[in-house]
Amino acid sequence: MVKYVYFFGNGKAEGDGSDKNLLGGKGAGLAEMTNLGIPVPPGFTITTEACIAYQKNKTYPEGMWEQTLEALKKLEETTKKKFGSNENPLLVSVRSGARVSMPGMMDTILNLGLNDETVKGLATSSNNERFAYDSYRRFIQMFSNVVLGVEHSKFEKLISEVKKGKGYSLDTDLTAEDWKGLVEKFKALVQNETGKPFPQDVMEQLKLAINAVFDSWDNQRAKTYRKINKIPDDWGTAVNVVAMVFGNMGNDSGTGVAFTRNPSTGEKEFFGEFLINAQGEDVVAGIRTPEPISRLKDEMPGVFAQLEEVYKKLESHYKDMQDIEFTVERGVLYMLQTRSGKRTARAAVKIAYDMYKEGLIDKKTAVLRVAPEQVDQLLHPMIDPKEKYTPIAKGLPASPGAAVGRVVFTADDAESWAAKGEKVILVRDETSPEDIGGMHAAEGILTATGGMTSHAAVVARGMGKCCIVGCGSIHIDEDEKVFTVGNITVKEGDFITINGSTGEVILGKVKLVDPELSGEFAEILSWADEFRKLGVRTNADTPHDSKVAREFGAEGIGLCRTEHMFFEGDRIDAVREMILADTEEERVKALAKVKPYQKEDFKGIFKAMDGFPVTVRLLDPPLHEFIPHTDEDIQKVANASGIPFDVLKKKRDELHEFNPMLGHRGCRLGITYPEIYEMQVYAIMEAACEVAKEGVKVYPEIMIPLVGHYKELEMLREMTVRVADEVMHKYGITLKYLVGTMIELPRAALTADEIAQYAEFFSFGTNDLTQTTLGLSRDDSGKFLPFYVEKGIYKEDPFVSLDLNGVGQLVEMGVTKGRKTRPDLKTGICGEHGGDPASIFFCHRVGLNYVSCSPYRVPVARLAAAHAALKQQ
Repeated sequence: MVKYVYFFGNGKAEGDGSDKNLLGGKGAGLAEMTNLGIPVPPGFTITTEACIAYQKNKTYPEGMWEQTLEALKKLEETTKKKFGSNENPLLVSVRSGARVSMPGMMDTILNLGLNDETVKGLATSSNNERFAYDSYRRFIQMFSNVVLGVEHSKFEKLISEVKKGKGYSLDTDLTAEDWKGLVEKFKALVQNETGKPFPQDVMEQLKLAINAVFDSWDNQRAKTYRKINKIPDDWGTAVNVVAMVFGNMGNDSGTGVAFTRNPSTGEKEFFGEFLINAQGEDVVAGIRTPEPISRLKDEMPGVFAQLEEVYKKLESHYKDMQDIEFTVERGVLYMLQTRSGKRTARAAVKIAYDMYKEGLIDKKTAVLRVAPEQVDQLLHPMIDPKEKYTPIAKGLPASPGAAVGRVVFTADDAESWAAKGEKVILVRDETSPEDIGGMHAAEGILTATGGMTSHAAVVARGMGKCCIVGCGSIHIDEDEKVFTVGNITVKEGDFITINGSTGEVILGKVKLVDPELSGEFAEILSWADEFRKLGVRTNADTPHDSKVAREFGAEGIGLCRTEHMFFEGDRIDAVREMILADTEEERVKALAKVKPYQKEDFKGIFKAMDGFPVTVRLLDPPLHEFIPHTDEDIQKVANASGIPFDVLKKKRDELHEFNPMLGHRGCRLGITYPEIYEMQVYAIMEAACEVAKEGVKVYPEIMIPLVGHYKELEMLREMTVRVADEVMHKYGITLKYLVGTMIELPRAALTADEIAQYAEFFSFGTNDLTQTTLGLSRDDSGKFLPFYVEKGIYKEDPFVSLDLNGVGQLVEMGVTKGRKTRPDLKTGICGEHGGDPASIFFCHRVGLNYVSCSPYRVPVARLAAAHAALKQQ
């Protein structure tokens, strides 16, 4: 019989912290804390395997329910309480727990086991009638929302009506009689909404709650969260059934959430929040604004001292920053959860760096603690320090960075506006797990309520989104789509700027600046460089981009696109003159005007990359791209250039291709118009010789694009070598240079052994290789590719993350076959995939020499390459 249920209690657990895949993160944490002798209420975990089995036909796997009942009996013996008893009832929480943290995405039910009779037993055994009926109304509200689908707000409305009628300002003002009356109103609401009475059978409650947690693995918000965070759909969630401990028993009770270090900045300080006389949901849901954890020292000094001891023990044990939940019941501390805390990229860097310096972890672990996907956050904008502005409001700085955008008030609007290209700020009273899609689409998030551990704060930090929470001075009217601060009204569509590092809200647009690589992050990247095997280059076409990339640690240029230089200023006129020429002589004359521009560009780039290789791709796009397409644009060019409108229009029509992506472009241009490629090689080699004479170390690599047959490369290589030799002879200098090709057609990968006879390097152009292998146009497939990803046909967008089974095989084949012919063949990739961590892992595995990516992705690639090398070890 498969074991589906694992018990923990009395200082001993059937599992431990290494069982995350089976027990989920929460269950493994509870088991580990139990074994460490940390005070944890007893309970049991139903495994992720049971969830996966349940998902197939919505029935429990054989033996699971029987094992659940056995564990429940054991829990009764341990707590000396009885489930369903009218005298001393055992109540339980039923909580989800995936193997990785998915905060708020799946369902939780507290106070389960209450009904019209057991609530009386709870009132008697606790000697606190108000607490008993407060717990019962909480249970009805939560169970009805999660299991029966009754909207949470309908219950809140009833509470508000009572508070208003009695002149109360807080929930804690309500008396036992008030809660008793509300329990009856809640039950009537459930009957009215569902057509059935609220379930009184505690066993039925338990079964329905377990089902709800299993089912919540597949709710929309969990699916969206998994998609955003690349979590597999087949992992399932565990279910944790734990004896309830009560933070709502009075002023000697409370609940809190804390981090062993600051999850926003990484500072070594105990960071968190708590509420007196409350249950855990009150803190994380942002319904009440909690107190900072430091205040607990004044309220309950003994509990605080114990909590301090526990958190230090946990951090030392796990050797990582922990996110903990705790409840205090009548002065007694209980730990409800520990897990590795979600943190911003800035905090991840600081914590990894500090823990290495403290001797808690080694250098390799420190590098592995900073996720490459997260590093992008550190390159996020911040408000220009020179800007002067006056904030209209201030909240809690929950997730750093700054964002500018138009105000929207719903997650759906955030998604639809962002889909149209608008940058938006999502403004809510509080976010809920259903808002995950809108939070992902927004530039930043602003909430009126909630604390630093609320849903908005935790999820935004995980996403790297700028976020401000608990901004109490803003008053939101979602129906009217406005928020007000004093006498200022901000409407939907108005621009605001939010500063997640300070909590400031600013009306209008404020200038943002890009951050710089410095301090601890630069040091962690230097450690990453010690471990990685892959080189990291950049895709750059200008001296400015080259300089930025060098500052981020690029070790050369893997792709310099020469066509981008053709569009600058006046040179486009000379390029058009060349395209319009009818004879070779006219073309050469026009190209002579373009060459000085190209040469100056190359000199600037070679200087910026002093000592590092520069791979220059000869002209790749079809010539029609340089001719205007509409009659209006043709007329503008005709007026500016003096070339007759009819001549330009005739040339546009001549150059028109039905499928230009597979048309007259790349090396095909070099074969038909060799003078174009000749001019470019002259410009490259003359620039290289001139900067070399100035003392710059220059290593040009000339790349011929779109080769599909070795004879194309043979012919163009011969021309390249002839021109290079001529230029070096003219300057009286010998330079080391390479001639290679871009592998971007399946035929090139399949015949890589033949092509390698004439190529000293291969650069895999994975953008075009993906298009030509999958038969997908990158420009047009956006209309349907998202559906393919959603339906699981492709795990990821193949233009974002390399299609390993298809395109990946061709890359691997190209490397293997190419090196068979030329063992010292240099190989790299220069498509967008060069900055994608998953694709970088693949590049490491198949033995490429380098990846090349955009300048701002260079730190991501450096870190990902180190992770690949360390994880392979």
